[in-house]
Amino acid sequence: MDDFSLDLRNAEEHIEADDENGDPRNVGVTLGVLNGETSDEEWLGEIADDNVLFLAVEGDLNELASGFARDVTEADGTLMHFRKFLIVAPPGVEVDTDRL
Repeated sequence: MDDFSLDLRNAEEHIEADDENGDPRNVGVTLGVLNGETSDEEWLGEIADDNVLFLAVEGDLNELASGFARDVTEADGTLMHFRKFLIVAPPGVEVDTDRL
């Protein structure tokens, strides 16, 4: 066991960057309620900032998401309706549904 060494000081050099500038992405999660009170531009801004939206849907999903859903899918983002929630992921963030 004495031959094992782990050098974390230089680990960042070996991690592949995800964004177009070669910088590591900082993906966050935003919890919210999709009820018409938050503007479509605000939701799109969250996606543009690489945040995953986890939104509790209160009302008609198609009507409430109609103002931003097309923009998300055209940018290769993901929208997933799961139970009473809408998960919206920015481009490059995979939503794994294998366990559903």
